[in-house]
Amino acid sequence: MQERSRSLALVYSGMYSGSIAGLAISPTLIAMFTWPSVFFIFGSLGSVWFAAWSRLACSRPQDDERISLAEREYITANTIERGEAEAVPWKKILSNKAVWAIIVCHFCHNWGTFILLTWMPTYYNQVLGFNLQDSGLYSVLPWITMAVMANVGGWLADAAVARGVPVTWVRKGMQTIGFLGPAFFLTRLGSVATPAGAVACMMCSQGLDAFSQSGLYCNHQDIAPRYSGVLLGISNTAGVLAGVLGTAATGYILEVGTWDDVWSVAVGLYLVGTVVWNLFSTADRQI
Repeated sequence: MQERSRSLALVYSGMYSGSIAGLAISPTLIAMFTWPSVFFIFGSLGSVWFAAWSRLACSRPQDDERISLAEREYITANTIERGEAEAVPWKKILSNKAVWAIIVCHFCHNWGTFILLTWMPTYYNQVLGFNLQDSGLYSVLPWITMAVMANVGGWLADAAVARGVPVTWVRKGMQTIGFLGPAFFLTRLGSVATPAGAVACMMCSQGLDAFSQSGLYCNHQDIAPRYSGVLLGISNTAGVLAGVLGTAATGYILEVGTWDDVWSVAVGLYLVGTVVWNLFSTADRQI
């Protein structure tokens, strides 16, 4: 429990690093080899990763021959024994308000995140006047901020837990920052007059968004340690749905409105997520 936020933040730093590499390299690949090269190259890297994962990954420290005895004993001593998972208690899962808090907040969170991931280069090009290659390079900066701040948030969260702060308070506090931080800086975009100011707002928005790794994303294991994978699958479905709908809705909004309207929808969902999270979430085991 005392290292959960840091470990999860470190894992998610890999995802952010992938976004950094993709946004930085893709414009050059497109310019040199046309757009299909992006899919071929990154798809091939995924195959390499799968081969390495299949060979090196282990489910338990006892099964890993590469770690030291001291490390194995440390992990075992500081891990809660969960036992074997039984049949998934779907009724209990789907009738729990803390579960629905995760599902709803995952949707609200990913709406804004996916908009920034997919539409940020377009925003830089249309509003700030950057060309394609510059847009890709400047799009990298917010993800660098996320990679750094996720680990800062993880350290702060685990330090608070170690000092005796109730885990529920920590999860609520971290996720509130992860919602209200991006909401505030997205509202500032419309009044920023310079490209540097807009990029700074994006960086601050994404940086504070990364505190969600120590809130929402840790909470699956808090409330359902035996079924955290099932719960993550359910909530991530809502998150991916938000990405699909948010990306499509942004295109429609821009046809009939402005970028300010796009940010307003994202901010509204961040605020909804903040209310739902603070009313219904908990770190107490539920299932």
